[in-house]
Amino acid sequence: MREMLEQKLKRFEKLEKQMSDPEVIGDSNRMAAAAREHGSLAKLAGKYRKFKSLSREIDDAKEMAESDDPEMSELAEAEIPGLKQKREAVWRDLLDMTIGGDDANRSRCVMEIRAGTGGEEAALFAGNLLEMYQRHAEAKGWKTEIMSASPTELGGFKEVSVGFEGEGVYRELQYESGGHRVQRVPDTEAKGRIHTSAATVAVLPEPEDVEVDLKPDDYRRDNYRSSGPGGQKVNKTDSAVRLTHFETGIVVAIQDEKSQHKNLAKALRILKSRIYEHKQQEEAKKRADTRKSLVGSGDRSQRIRTYNFPENRITDHRINFTLYKLDQVMMGNLQPVTDALIDHDRQQLRDSMGQLDD
Repeated sequence: MREMLEQKLKRFEKLEKQMSDPEVIGDSNRMAAAAREHGSLAKLAGKYRKFKSLSREIDDAKEMAESDDPEMSELAEAEIPGLKQKREAVWRDLLDMTIGGDDANRSRCVMEIRAGTGGEEAALFAGNLLEMYQRHAEAKGWKTEIMSASPTELGGFKEVSVGFEGEGVYRELQYESGGHRVQRVPDTEAKGRIHTSAATVAVLPEPEDVEVDLKPDDYRRDNYRSSGPGGQKVNKTDSAVRLTHFETGIVVAIQDEKSQHKNLAKALRILKSRIYEHKQQEEAKKRADTRKSLVGSGDRSQRIRTYNFPENRITDHRINFTLYKLDQVMMGNLQPVTDALIDHDRQQLRDSMGQLDD
């Protein structure tokens, strides 16, 4: 925990220097990326600086308490309990701010939703999840952007990628990574039988440009003609973009926009997020990290949640949390589920960290 906080503070201080570097100031993209990341770390860095300051005050007070001057020693002894109480409160705040791991304070992320087993019903469920997250984001004041999508004829999605931006966005949405199972009677079911289908969700923290240095020589770019429904809507230009990262073999293809430039920009954002996730996975393996975040484990097949429409029930299997308000959740009120997950992680983190050493 302390090591992670030190790294975050060093990163924050490095960004402070970068933002006063003439080369960075002259590059609007790098400057914007640095400012965004700097802003996302500001609260954590400020709180940790306060913690370190209080720790130094406690050490100074302890030293004064051993003074030969009785009056000074008595004053110092009286001051120590109050300083420790303040430091303990700051430490609890730091624990809360770091729930979710190293990327908890990211203000941007990419969510990938894919239909699983269940055919067209699974694709429709993927579309329902997309709408649920979009409504939730609107209620939270987050920005959303469809990055890429593969819709089906009945209005579902084989897969869809969405960009999210806002305060606390990754800290909350990371809990959505995993397998989502739905139990309901499909509209196409004549006999009223309950079907079970599934979709998977992966939430990737979106790194800033200053973190993932991706050069054109690092990937192959292929331009091709977008596929379409035919007739007048067929794209007559090679606006679709496919990027292949040489080092990792990661491939990203985008064809949603008519503009090749826009497709390239979206493809680069997704590619950087996947490269960042890949690097995080490698680091996690080296450290034998056992944190629950899917960024570390890469296990997207785990069933984390069941949506039972006949019972109006949603159950999160990770913490055995059940809520009989599925209709409200699907309308975007996901907060009760997220809060329960955060509370569970908060308690586990506090139990594992215990009290501060004197």
